[in-house]
Amino acid sequence: MAFERFSISLFLRILGIAAGIGLFCWALMQRQVNGSFRLLLLIIPFLLTLWQCYSLHHYITRVNRKLALFLESIHYSDFSIRFSSDNKLGKSFRDLNRQFNQVLEAFREARAEKEANLKYIDTIVQQINIGVLSFDSSGKVELINPAAFRLLGIYRLRNIAELENSHDGLANLFWRLPSGSKSLYPMSQNLQLSVSATGLRLQGKLIKLVSLQNIHSELQDKELEAWQNLARILRHEIMNSITPIVSLIGTMKEIVENDLQTYRLPENATADLREALQTVENRSRGIMNFVNAYRDYTSLPKPHFSTIRVKDIIHSVTQLMDPDLKQEGIQLRSKVQPGDLEITADGEQLHMVLINLIKNARDALLETPDGVISLKAFRNQQQVILEISDNGPGIEAEAMENIFIPFFTTKKKGSGIGLSLSRQIIQLHGGQLRAHSVADKGSTFSIILEQ
Repeated sequence: MAFERFSISLFLRILGIAAGIGLFCWALMQRQVNGSFRLLLLIIPFLLTLWQCYSLHHYITRVNRKLALFLESIHYSDFSIRFSSDNKLGKSFRDLNRQFNQVLEAFREARAEKEANLKYIDTIVQQINIGVLSFDSSGKVELINPAAFRLLGIYRLRNIAELENSHDGLANLFWRLPSGSKSLYPMSQNLQLSVSATGLRLQGKLIKLVSLQNIHSELQDKELEAWQNLARILRHEIMNSITPIVSLIGTMKEIVENDLQTYRLPENATADLREALQTVENRSRGIMNFVNAYRDYTSLPKPHFSTIRVKDIIHSVTQLMDPDLKQEGIQLRSKVQPGDLEITADGEQLHMVLINLIKNARDALLETPDGVISLKAFRNQQQVILEISDNGPGIEAEAMENIFIPFFTTKKKGSGIGLSLSRQIIQLHGGQLRAHSVADKGSTFSIILEQ
C-alpha cells in the first residue's frame, strides 16, 4: 500500500515490525495454550515481522537502486531515462526525481552540443579548400578531407606510407617535418604544395596534423609583381635615355637644313648625314613605341566584377572572330554546359583574354589543314573552366616553360606580352591560366575561375 508521504509510510512499516515483535512475544508467554495453536500464534507474527522487515529494506534501498540506475545511464550515455514512477511517495521522492532528471537533461544537452560542434567542425574540414590530414605514430590516417585527396591526386589513403607509390619523398616529409614548421613540395608545373605540421596528444596518443595548400597562384603573383617592377624600371630608364636622343636628333636636323647650307658641303655628304639622322630618329621612336606598348602590363586597371552569362560572352567572341577564321579555313566551335552557366567577372577583360587566346590558336593553325578551334565552358565542383583548344602542331617543351614570361615569344611579329597580360587579368580575377600541349596534337589553354 502506497502512502502519500515517505515518512508516514516509513513510520507505519516500523510500527508493523514493532507490532509483529510484540505479538510474537505475547504468543511466546501464553503457556496455557495448547501446542498446535501456540505454534500458529508464534509463526504468524514471525512471518509478519519478516515481511515487514523485507518491505522496509526494499522501501529504503529504493534510492540506492535509483542512484545505481542514474549512474549506469551516465556511464553508457543513455539519457533517455526519466525518473517519475514514485513521485506519489512524497515530496522527498519528487525532489530527488526532479534533480536526477535535471542532471540527465544537462548531460543530454551537453552531448547534443558536443555532437553539433563536431559535426560543424567536420563540415568545415570537409568543405575548405586547404587539404587536411592527420595520422598516428604508426602512420595510420585518422582524418583526411576531399581537398587533400584532390591535391594529392588520390582517392583513398589508409597509411601515409602509401604516398611513396605516387609522390616520392612526401611521406618522409610528413614524418620529419617538426611541429609548427612549413616546407614546400613541388607536385607539378601547376602545383606547388605548402606543407604545415602540428603535433598534438589526444588521450595519450600522439597525433600529427598536416595541412596542404597549393601556393602556385601565390608564387605566380610574386612572379608577376617581379616582372611588373622590372618592366616599370626598364621603361623608366629607357625612356629617360631615348627621349633626349630624339630631341637632339631634331636639333641636329635643323642644323643640317639651315646652318650647314652656308658652308656649301658636298650634296652627297649632306644627304648621308640626313639619312643617318633620320635612321637614328626612326629607331629611337621605334624603341619608344615598343616601350610604351608595355604600359598596360604595369598599369592594368582592377576588374569591375558583375554577374555574366558565360553563353553570352562566348557568343560575342565567336561572332567577332568567326568571319576572319572562316576566311583562313579555320573552324570555330563552342559549347557551354550548362547553358545557364554564370560567373562573376569583368566582362570586358575576360572578353579580351578570350580573343587573345583564340588569336594565338589561329596563329598556330596557319599551316595546319582542317584547323579547328574549340571553345568550351563547364563547371567542375566549385570552379568554372573555360578551355580554348586547337589541333595545331603544339608548343615545344622548351617554350612551354617560358610562354607566360613577359617579352617571350615564338612568333616573328609577336611582342611577347599577350599571354603574360592574359594571365595577369585572370589572376586579378582570383583564377589561373594554365597551358597544356602535346606535340602534333595541339594545345589547350584553360581559364580556371573559383566561383
